[in-house]
Amino acid sequence: MSETGTLVRGGHVLTSAQPDAIENGAVRIVGELIDAIGPWADLRCRFPDDEVHGDRHSIITPGFINTHGHFSEGLFTGIAEDFTLVEWIEAVINPTAPHHDQEKAYVGTLLAGIQMLRSGITLASDMFVCDPADQPVTPGVVRALDQLALRGVVTFGAADRRGAAVSAILEEHAALREACESSRLSRFRVGIALLGAQSEELFQESVMLAADHGSHIHLHEVREEVTAIRAATGRSPIEQCARLGLFDGPTIAAHCVWVDENDRDILADYQVGVAHNPVSNMILASGVCPVPALRKLGVNVGIGVDGPASNDSQNMIEAIKMAVLLQRVDRMQATALSARDALAMATIEGARSLHVDSELGSLEVGKQADLVVFDGRSPTLANIHDPYQAVVYCAGPREVAEVWVAGSKSVAGGEVVHVDPAEVAERSRPLARELARRAHLGQHSLLAPS
Repeated sequence: MSETGTLVRGGHVLTSAQPDAIENGAVRIVGELIDAIGPWADLRCRFPDDEVHGDRHSIITPGFINTHGHFSEGLFTGIAEDFTLVEWIEAVINPTAPHHDQEKAYVGTLLAGIQMLRSGITLASDMFVCDPADQPVTPGVVRALDQLALRGVVTFGAADRRGAAVSAILEEHAALREACESSRLSRFRVGIALLGAQSEELFQESVMLAADHGSHIHLHEVREEVTAIRAATGRSPIEQCARLGLFDGPTIAAHCVWVDENDRDILADYQVGVAHNPVSNMILASGVCPVPALRKLGVNVGIGVDGPASNDSQNMIEAIKMAVLLQRVDRMQATALSARDALAMATIEGARSLHVDSELGSLEVGKQADLVVFDGRSPTLANIHDPYQAVVYCAGPREVAEVWVAGSKSVAGGEVVHVDPAEVAERSRPLARELARRAHLGQHSLLAPS
């Protein structure tokens, strides 16, 4: 007698595998894993006692992989819109970096994580940017992710150019790694805020840690970064990272906007994953990542929502749509990127870029049961002519009915299951005010009115 499971039914099951789409299909979940996938009639006949979710109008996709973000920005959204990246870092990130603590990390992650889950994200690859404090800060991120039942590939975005001791940075890495080892859903990577933000000593330590754990780094986000590193070393940041051995371990590189042909070839040769962040790249006027060129070389390009202070939304569905539109308007070509391309980037390519594709990123038997159910009863999805275009161009968080992570619902009826959003919002307000006061946000010379 077979073990009782759960059938999640959809009029369209988009697998990010083969076959890529199943009409009037279903996914069977047993425990944390996908046990079967196929036509609804066949699975219902085989498993008549299974509980059923979804219906014949639903669209089912793999859970979305957010390949880059910053939970450290969860408490200061909607500020400094007039700045390019370098100005924004000076006005917002550097002043707030010394004033984070574990409570702020925990609550800021809850705030951003709620938004992520509501938009179908089941895994967040995060870089928490702060200075080391008297007590470890980043374990608060893991605590929040566990409470939300949201997966994480989490890093401490280490930098010592602001004066932090290398020993203190290594202690923060160790505290985060220990927290991840105790977590069911989070795993650790080494974070590098920026090549130019680390001393030679710290970067060497980062490379050694990354050999065992993998790394997450900003690369070629703006021209100033590339110019500064080239002037100092004679190489681009990507060339320098390759030369110093960072790419010998699994690496996810955020942005990769200002890359030339040689840089692109290096990324392909070393199988470096790229996190494309279309919304923040537009807000901060950073430029356009050459996504089609990278993908043509075999580089796995995922999609990121980036941080709550640089996006400023944590809406993955918006980021997926913008990924398509930005390429089309940049190249002035309607075929530059398709809805199918974008959904692949948000699922299996994102998983490949993080080297987790053996477990996540597609709906296949034996993989983790991470999936999104879009509500086909919504007026927005009432008439589905092409399910890929319906998800990428039409849907929004209101259409996300259920989000499953490891075989359990983290979103049901369009709302997160494990926390009270109103309570989290109320809890965040005094923390956000304190952080703004201590960092003098709004009083910085770049933010002060003329």
